[in-house]
Amino acid sequence: MIHEHVQSRKGARKTSDIPREVLDLLNRGLIESVNLIEWQAVNHFTLLKHVLPSFNLEKGKSDVLLTEMANHNAFTGMKAIRTTSDLLTTVMFDESESKKLEILAYCSNHMSDSVRCWAAFMNKHRQQTLAEKLSFIRHFAADHHFGVREIAWMAIREDLSEDIDKSVELLTAWAKDDNENIRRFAVESIRPRGVWTKHIEILKQEPHKALSLLDLLKADSSKYVQDSVGNWLNDASKTQVNWVLAICEKWQKESVGKATEKIIKKATRTIMKNNC
Repeated sequence: MIHEHVQSRKGARKTSDIPREVLDLLNRGLIESVNLIEWQAVNHFTLLKHVLPSFNLEKGKSDVLLTEMANHNAFTGMKAIRTTSDLLTTVMFDESESKKLEILAYCSNHMSDSVRCWAAFMNKHRQQTLAEKLSFIRHFAADHHFGVREIAWMAIREDLSEDIDKSVELLTAWAKDDNENIRRFAVESIRPRGVWTKHIEILKQEPHKALSLLDLLKADSSKYVQDSVGNWLNDASKTQVNWVLAICEKWQKESVGKATEKIIKKATRTIMKNNC
């Protein structure tokens, strides 16, 4: 039974302040992280040891998996998530299709946000069309947990960047979705610069390629989406200042309202800073 004080916690401000009880529950996959500090503190090696028995793999495979995980010396943060996902994908390679789907479904719906993060990357090496990959990642893009949503776009960003025109075409439907998490994903996944990821060079030089998608969200009611659109344009402003200014001027005329004002303010913050 998880105590109420654990369930209702706000989250520590630094790793050393995370209560031992909370860290133990996180590492056993029994609770979700509630902030970035907790999310980054999860020991994925320990978590994997607790989750592995549920996969019902041969003992030899489980032992190899844990040994490889230890050898990679990746226990926390993004590196640990990617490493765990890659190793799980490798171990499952010669399993039956039904067994793969069983493990993937188990991880995709696990109580632990960290385990769901593994699952988002576990489809990465499958031979699928871009539309199929987006269909798979939608489950994670709509997740209620901030960490899983961030991993969702990171897991498919490289695929999206390989064909921006096709990506914008497919993501346009996402930008019209009722779910704000899905709308936000449509923008965040193809930010020209992004966070913790490689830049998308073509969008740094030709941001107009994504304008049809951005236009749909210029007055979005969700702050979550507004921030993403503003950040997208702010990214673009670092290489295409005049284009961003022209878009903001156009939006000011077409869409009078606080939502658009907030987007424009965030979009032009680097420009304003450089002009001070």
